[in-house]
Amino acid sequence: MTRAFPRWAGVGLFLLLLTAGILLRRPPPDPFAAAAVVNPPFTPLTYGIQTSLWWDDGFTGWRLDMVRLMVFSHVRQSIAWTNTEPRPGEFHFGRADELIEEIEQKGLQLVVRLGHSPGWVRAANTAATEGLPVDVPPASRHMDAWAAWCGTIASRYAGRIAAYQIWNEPNLAREWGGHPPSAADYTALLRECSAAIRAADPQAILISAGLAPTGTCCDQARPDDLYLQELYDSGFQQYVDVVGMHAPGYSAPELGPDEAEADGGQRFFTFRRVEDLRRIMVENGDAARQVAILETGWTRDVAGQNPAYSWFAVDEATQADHLVRAYRYAAEHWRPWVGLMTTLSIADPAWNEDDEQYWWSIILPDTHALQGFKQLANMEKLCGSRIIPARAPDSPEARGLVPVPPCA
Repeated sequence: MTRAFPRWAGVGLFLLLLTAGILLRRPPPDPFAAAAVVNPPFTPLTYGIQTSLWWDDGFTGWRLDMVRLMVFSHVRQSIAWTNTEPRPGEFHFGRADELIEEIEQKGLQLVVRLGHSPGWVRAANTAATEGLPVDVPPASRHMDAWAAWCGTIASRYAGRIAAYQIWNEPNLAREWGGHPPSAADYTALLRECSAAIRAADPQAILISAGLAPTGTCCDQARPDDLYLQELYDSGFQQYVDVVGMHAPGYSAPELGPDEAEADGGQRFFTFRRVEDLRRIMVENGDAARQVAILETGWTRDVAGQNPAYSWFAVDEATQADHLVRAYRYAAEHWRPWVGLMTTLSIADPAWNEDDEQYWWSIILPDTHALQGFKQLANMEKLCGSRIIPARAPDSPEARGLVPVPPCA
């Protein structure tokens, strides 16, 4: 005799199968809360490159033409406090005026990095260290002067500067007057400059300083993840529109922090280290804020000119390949929470092979363009809903015979 199943058993089996089907079709959870970014300041992606155009050697226009040929829209350029106010109240804006006009004429947009304190501020707040620190924050008695300078820049160029990056790598002592890095002190510096810029040019995008990936702690450097959490503890997010991050290449761009750690490496020695920092943003209730990658690249110093960096150097062809793959990875996995992504770099005309920065560049000081430039120029680009297809190196577009509007 065949045993009959209860009538509800078939219904239960149907519901079980239906639930399983729904779970299988459900997209995986997003640890980076991309859906929270509903009004991004930067088009995801926005393609940028770092430039060093201040000291004109006659090729500024040519370098900007090369940015256009890359179909990149933004240039990241320093305007140094020391060059524009070398003495209290004495302003020199001639070169800044020229640069901004040239950038506008080329149809490009400017991300200004603010910092590089003048001597009358540096001497007052520099720790005794070997050699001169790269940058020094203003002493407390000069904080009003710092705010006034930020406001003067923003007022003079209101509507002409797309975004401001306020300071650079304050989690390193060499960028903090030789003193142990302090997130609370950086937040105080950020607050003053941010308020001045917002008063003068409320449409400008404000970006926090990019942080150096490091595991060193604590007097000479502060790990970027610890420092970012300390920034949140200090309330820095109320003074910026976008969180700045650095993503230098220590390995293949697809390698994740978890994989690096599983292989016995360090999480911060990966291009995808920014994912760890994004999780900190999400944990602090700041998922709606966008990220700007202010520096990304791979060094070519395979000859070991600068041992502190050459241990992870790659050859020119690998540098080019990794850069293209890094942009592809960001386009496929990090939009819209990553907006601006900035390549290192068009070299300063004064750099040579003894300078660590020289080896990250994709256009050399003598204007020679490397494979990295050519492959970035010709790769597919995704900016918002617009797709610029990859192009052949010998195409009219690649040769500059047919102009292509920047990807913005």
